[in-house]
Amino acid sequence: MNERAGTPALETDLIDVDALVKAYYDLKPDVTVPEQRVAFGTSGHRGSSLNTAFNENHIIATTQAIVEYRTKQGITGPLFIGTDPHALSAPAYTTALEVLVGNGVRVLVDQFDDYVPTPSLSHAILAYNRAGNTDEADGIVVTPSHNPPTDGGFKYNPPHGGPADSDATSWIAARANELIAGGLVDVKMSEPSAVETYDFRGAYVDDLENIIDMAAIKASGIRIGADPLGGASVGYWGAIRDRYGLNLTVTNPKVDPTWRFMTLDWDSKIRMDPSSPSAMASVIAHKGDFDILTGNDADADRHGIVTPDGGLMNPNHFLAVAIDYLYSHREGWRADAAIGKTLVSSTMIDRVAGFLGRDLWEVPVGFKWFVPGLIDGSVAFGGEESAGASFVRFDGTVWTTDKDGILLALLASEILAVTGKTPSQRYAELVEHFGDPAYARVDAAATPAQKAQLGKLDGDAITATELAGEKILAKLSHAPGNGAAIGGLKVVTENAWFAARPSGTEDVYKIYAESFKGPEHLRQVQLEAKAIVDAAIA
Repeated sequence: MNERAGTPALETDLIDVDALVKAYYDLKPDVTVPEQRVAFGTSGHRGSSLNTAFNENHIIATTQAIVEYRTKQGITGPLFIGTDPHALSAPAYTTALEVLVGNGVRVLVDQFDDYVPTPSLSHAILAYNRAGNTDEADGIVVTPSHNPPTDGGFKYNPPHGGPADSDATSWIAARANELIAGGLVDVKMSEPSAVETYDFRGAYVDDLENIIDMAAIKASGIRIGADPLGGASVGYWGAIRDRYGLNLTVTNPKVDPTWRFMTLDWDSKIRMDPSSPSAMASVIAHKGDFDILTGNDADADRHGIVTPDGGLMNPNHFLAVAIDYLYSHREGWRADAAIGKTLVSSTMIDRVAGFLGRDLWEVPVGFKWFVPGLIDGSVAFGGEESAGASFVRFDGTVWTTDKDGILLALLASEILAVTGKTPSQRYAELVEHFGDPAYARVDAAATPAQKAQLGKLDGDAITATELAGEKILAKLSHAPGNGAAIGGLKVVTENAWFAARPSGTEDVYKIYAESFKGPEHLRQVQLEAKAIVDAAIA
């Protein structure tokens, strides 16, 4: 934790927007350098133009590869495209339009030249594809999500509306790098004049009454504060207030690509992470002014929930509360609809699922795994410990297949309006019933070779039989929900667990751990977890 964490950003912390944009056009990537290649993580290709990791040639090639991929897949409908306020988003958006139009793709952009949150784009794709059209739509969101202002990001969402799976992104990245290496000779580009418009905001906001009890929120009169953190939801919260007559204040309507109004994150970087107490410090300072106060990241796929009695909620805590509430207040959901969680999310969710009599569907990290279940309603809620989640409508049909931070923020208000208790108070009730888990994530050093070994590790390679004084019950290298490879390891005992995964950007691996026996036991779990993993990848 840096000593400046949680303090206001200074002029010296701010990016030079002109230099960043100039580097986007001037610097040309060399794909023989690994750091300069197109590479899709769990949420698209990300990087800074200053490091030659997110530049014009990357976006030209990636967009052309997407065009070729959709042709290969027989996708002939419109492509919805939106962007967020990051400085690199606007030039990348323009570049993408030039390639899409040059290839004759029917493109739909925002009607009001507004930013487009990730969930709004997912909602648009699904609405088109459920409307009986003979062709299918897909989309692109130009955003690096909560990443620092220096970064750009580029995400592809195929016709199912959610994040593209690894088969799609691997093909797109490989083709993009091939195009760059070949001098972009196979790329088609033209002026982006022939584009159509779509009211992303209106379609999304008008539909909210089919998934959130907006009437109950209005009738309660609760005081709601919504902070977009300078992100793409800035125009949405005022529209939600006006459309449904809510007692809602947009606490910070400012948009600035330097994000000068942010407080610094744990490592002294500007990062729009609504689940971080340091990044949310200026929001938390106003917790006494509202009954519910919420934040969203730059593309609004993450949520932060602040209550006057509890401050900023741990994302795991709110996920457990949301699941407990929703599966008790949604009569239109399938009786056999499972609860979806990633394997590094809290075991409190497991205990809530058992109490509710619902199946738990535990998958690897990455929201893409929830897409099929959300589409057919067999998984009514999917959530990640990193404050990303979505769920189905009142009637059990799909809402979005990407994370929806606006939706989860509104759910916090519904919970208070309907139950008369804040989400923090609801979590205290869960703790009283199920126990109080201690949860943390730490990093441990690892070489690239060790990270590669961890990513392919089989649970059977672990010889330990005990963890922090308890018998090991499971050593997992594949998720129990869908059998997909974890890309790491999870070890489980009766009252604790840890999971280890290699970092995609640093020479470390991440250890997620939790214990229902308190903080001291958690520390013991963390120490032994590191010893177990180090022995396996030595």
